[in-house]
Amino acid sequence: MDDLDHRLVALLREDARAPVAGLAQRLKVSRGTVQARIDRMIARGDIAGFTVRVRPEAEARRVRAVMMVAIEGERSAAVTKALSALPQVAAVHTTNGRWDLVVDLETDSLPDFSRTLDAVRLIDGVSATETSLLLSTRRM
Repeated sequence: MDDLDHRLVALLREDARAPVAGLAQRLKVSRGTVQARIDRMIARGDIAGFTVRVRPEAEARRVRAVMMVAIEGERSAAVTKALSALPQVAAVHTTNGRWDLVVDLETDSLPDFSRTLDAVRLIDGVSATETSLLLSTRRM
């Protein structure tokens, strides 16, 4: 990806539904150039998909948390696979330091959240966890 591709992706992150003509105008290139670059980045897998961002207030009933996970031994792949199978797991990040993984959790209720914590702690290879509820989010 070159500089133009990076600037195009930045604009698409702001508004993935922005018209190609508007993107072209902002980037000072032709509409055809923008469309060709989007198509190429999709074909190469640089753009994996488009998504919707919802205001935190719109999902006020969602329970969101970040869980740090320590893994015993060489079980990272198995633990990551087991976590990925849980529908409440929004993302799994590898990291360095005391914790091996950082897991983004999203549940519909506190009882579901509690069941999810129990399920994660029962995964073979998980030696310790620490979880923090996300109380509010400020988008930048």
